[in-house]
Amino acid sequence: MVLFRENQYTGIAQLVEHRSPKPGVGSSSLSSRANIKENMFKSIVKYCKESYDELVYKVSWPTRSELTNSAVVVLYASLLIALIVFAMDSVFQYVMETIYPH
Repeated sequence: MVLFRENQYTGIAQLVEHRSPKPGVGSSSLSSRANIKENMFKSIVKYCKESYDELVYKVSWPTRSELTNSAVVVLYASLLIALIVFAMDSVFQYVMETIYPH
């Protein structure tokens, strides 16, 4: 049983390949594969550069005091919710122990 490999017939394809009269038409040659990989690498580099530029020049970062104030608000809200849940749990436990004594 012969398994098909991707590059098995590359040499034959290059021998029978004809050049297109249209510029910019791709072929199955190794150079076109290299161009695809090079274009993919360039697009990744371009994406990274654009992401960096956006993070540095377009994003408005909070000041240290704004960040501290937000953290304090989150801390107090978390404590308040924890106390409410604790109170509800205690009331539910009392009700259940009243209905179903040990």
